[in-house]
Amino acid sequence: MLAAERVTDTERHVAEITERGYTVVDGVLAQEEVEEFLGDTRRLQRELPTVIANSTTVVKGFRRKGQTAPEVVDHDWVRIDNLLLHGERYERLPVHPRLLPVVEGVLGRDCLLSWCMTSNQLPGAVAQRMHCDDEMYPLPRPHQPLLCNALIALCDFTDENGGTRVVPGSHRWREMPEAPYPDGEPIEMPAGSALVWNGALWHTAGANRSSQERPALTVNFCAGFLRQQVNQQLSIPRALVRRFPARLQELIGYGLFAKKMGRIDWRPPGAYLDSEEHPFLEMLRPSGRLPG
Repeated sequence: MLAAERVTDTERHVAEITERGYTVVDGVLAQEEVEEFLGDTRRLQRELPTVIANSTTVVKGFRRKGQTAPEVVDHDWVRIDNLLLHGERYERLPVHPRLLPVVEGVLGRDCLLSWCMTSNQLPGAVAQRMHCDDEMYPLPRPHQPLLCNALIALCDFTDENGGTRVVPGSHRWREMPEAPYPDGEPIEMPAGSALVWNGALWHTAGANRSSQERPALTVNFCAGFLRQQVNQQLSIPRALVRRFPARLQELIGYGLFAKKMGRIDWRPPGAYLDSEEHPFLEMLRPSGRLPG
């Protein structure tokens, strides 16, 4: 009975995304999990250096050797990118049983994890520009779903604290809207819930008019034939990837799309995870084509 209810629930969420462009999945994180993620993301925010800073956003992460510290100016957002580098708890998010089946229902099982980060909107932040997440793709609209994104609330989302505003049905628009943009409808949801949407949906983060931060976790997916926003084959060390669950390895790019795209010598990239070296390095050494 529970399995049947879960399937029905997944189908309902997928149908809502198909019809109106978004859905809200309740209870993705229990309250103790919300506190766990809040505590750790706040720790990371304190301890990690700033790697990018501009007038709207500060990004925290691992600074490359020789990278100079950017000047931090007034900003509205703090983000920590590539969360899979920062602890096992974050590995649960892309394969979450309440989220991944919904995403697969929209994009197909060959989908990829595009990026996983924090999204902390600060008090006083102004509203974002109304946008859709797939506006960079030069394709006629409407088109098949290319992106499916999830925003997990780590506090109660309200209109006052900058909860996401959506324009229902806008994922089916034929034309890109022009200013003045529609205001959208605010999504108010309790901590632990997730807003999941088709990347063609027009939306924005509202202004944070409260005195508190509005923290969240972002888990974004793309169709398997697209490039991911974060190159996770290079950014996550193989030694770490090797201990990921097989499904997570596939999601970050170590599987195949349509059983053949992304292959190495007709095998999935995951078949070469056992070695730290490039799979063909040993064969190339005698050729003299490698430096040194």
